[in-house]
Amino acid sequence: MDIAALKAFIAVADSGSFSLAAEQLFLTQPAISKRVSALENELEARLFDRIGRGVSLTEAGQALLPRARNILLDLEDSVRALSNLSGEVHGTLRFGTSHHIGLHRLPPVLKEFVHVYPEVRLDIRFMDSEEACLAVEHGELELAIVTLPPSPANVLQTEKVWDDPLAIMVALDHPLAHKRRLSLRDLASHPVILPATGTYTRQIAEAAFKDVDLHLDIALSTNYLETIHMLVSVGIGWSLLPVTMQDDQTRVLSVSALSLSRSLGVVYHRDRTLSNAARALTRLLA
Repeated sequence: MDIAALKAFIAVADSGSFSLAAEQLFLTQPAISKRVSALENELEARLFDRIGRGVSLTEAGQALLPRARNILLDLEDSVRALSNLSGEVHGTLRFGTSHHIGLHRLPPVLKEFVHVYPEVRLDIRFMDSEEACLAVEHGELELAIVTLPPSPANVLQTEKVWDDPLAIMVALDHPLAHKRRLSLRDLASHPVILPATGTYTRQIAEAAFKDVDLHLDIALSTNYLETIHMLVSVGIGWSLLPVTMQDDQTRVLSVSALSLSRSLGVVYHRDRTLSNAARALTRLLA
């Protein structure tokens, strides 16, 4: 089975378009169509229904897709394993990280990495931690340097690098800013700004209030912690933020029976071989 044809098939399936698949693979649309047709002839099955300008997977295509992904992942894993035998640190290292970690934790590590390993090309994808973990699970990324999931998928290996204590922060002129004794009920009576539903930080915040049967008044949601910090500083609401983000525009509140933290670190696939470049980066993070 031709590997190039499988790559073309997956690209069309993911994009829903022969023309978009051609752009992604830097090929012409007729070249993509030829590769898919060759695969269909080899398998003696139609893989796509072509309706107007759109395409959708047939039953045969749906059956092939996960297997095609596994074939390519196994091939990439074999190539990495053989490349690692040389002991050289080179090639492309594709990993995902959150904007917050990229801004506040990674700069000194990346500076040292590019100095020590100049032959490695870094392909860094900035995304939500949850999205990055899913990409590692599906083989789209080799590593994720993110907020570690509370309950990772069975195929994911996690390694903590940093503790990241969290604190309740408000603007200096917030109604709660100068109160000495605060409870979760006090906080629940004021609007809060949190990351989107399903994010690990949101889960941490909601769990603390759910345990005492309180509901949060969500004023706004955004996944960029720097944006949340700005919204807090102008008085739109309080939020749960890393202690390291506290500055002269915000005040940290002391809340009884509340001490929260999250873990930041590395996520990789248990069943995939890490490249020498990935191993080198994780050593620098340790």
